[in-house]
Amino acid sequence: MSVLLPSSSSALFTSSSQEGSCRFAVRSAILNSLFKLQRSFPQIRASAGNASPPETGLSTELDAVSIFSEIVPDTVIFDDFEEFPPTAATVSSSLLLGICGLPDTIFRSAVETALADSECYGQEDPSGRMSCFYNKALVNVGSDLLKLVPGRVSTEVDARLAYDTHGILRKVHDLLKLYYEKEVPLDRLLFKIPSTWQGIDASRLLESEGIQTHLTFVYSFPQAAAAAQAGASVIQVFVGRMRDWARNHSGDPEIEAACRRGEDPGLDLVTKAYNYIHKYGYKSKLMAAAVRNKQDLFSLLGVDYIIAPLKILQSLKESITSPEEKYTYLRRLTPQSAASFKFSEEELVKWDQMSFGSAMGPAAEELLAAGLEGYVDQTKRVEELFGKIWPPPNV
Repeated sequence: MSVLLPSSSSALFTSSSQEGSCRFAVRSAILNSLFKLQRSFPQIRASAGNASPPETGLSTELDAVSIFSEIVPDTVIFDDFEEFPPTAATVSSSLLLGICGLPDTIFRSAVETALADSECYGQEDPSGRMSCFYNKALVNVGSDLLKLVPGRVSTEVDARLAYDTHGILRKVHDLLKLYYEKEVPLDRLLFKIPSTWQGIDASRLLESEGIQTHLTFVYSFPQAAAAAQAGASVIQVFVGRMRDWARNHSGDPEIEAACRRGEDPGLDLVTKAYNYIHKYGYKSKLMAAAVRNKQDLFSLLGVDYIIAPLKILQSLKESITSPEEKYTYLRRLTPQSAASFKFSEEELVKWDQMSFGSAMGPAAEELLAAGLEGYVDQTKRVEELFGKIWPPPNV
């Protein structure tokens, strides 16, 4: 998991040239939504069902929102579990970089053990040796995380394989073999794969084997729908990044349609993906990431997982409700509302590589490419770092 910097909702969009009206519409919709939320604060209740949540024990905003969605702390190093104990975790290139930059972290020994592995350093081919070190480090850290979180751990698959279905399959099976050696049960694992068509196809094949996948870098409805059709266990949408793109670009039909409706494009995609999954009975769970402020989080209530920066979590935790004033939190995403949501015929196609490629749109293409570039860069930095510190003193 990467650290995301929260930004003020008042700075979401700026007026400029032909994009100004769309940006103003989105900003107005967000502020109007916030105004409505602030007006509805007399008591805590759930709008999604007939029963209201119990009032006892709900003393903070964090308690209240956790009724509707699983809130996952967005951090790199899980050394401090006391204030915001994570329920799930991701082991990734950014996590390995964080571990290597903090010599006293509890996960440091997991990396050092990987670099001292005789199976790896016995390989003559430098690239094969480094790949072995990297895989072992991911699995060692992932295994340690599994002892600390009650939920699943998602393991990042090398982004350099994003357009290679068979390469992704081989990498996942290699990682899974290492987890099996540590006697980690399959149901505790996810494998995090970029949402290229090849990644989605690999997800379909892996899920058919009972291996759970976590498709990331979803920035368009075709990606979300194709991922659901593939049976991906978790689909991750980056809300704030789509907003950033819309603020500075134009020409994406999906985003411009959301703007015309006065919707934030990232929140709109999560809503649409949620409704699609629930209306048509797909098994996928939806994860919202790149949440920039509390209003984003309030607008996402009902989605399965929300990855929230620590700054937002701290603000939620510090917002104490008094006996005289209890807040109302509305569940925005529900199976009931999904049942009545209307999709166009074009959106209900069975996605294949050709239709998927032509429907992606410039925002998804650019954001996916940028995400892959960042992951590849982080992976290379980890490998360079491993090359400098290998062999460890005891080898």
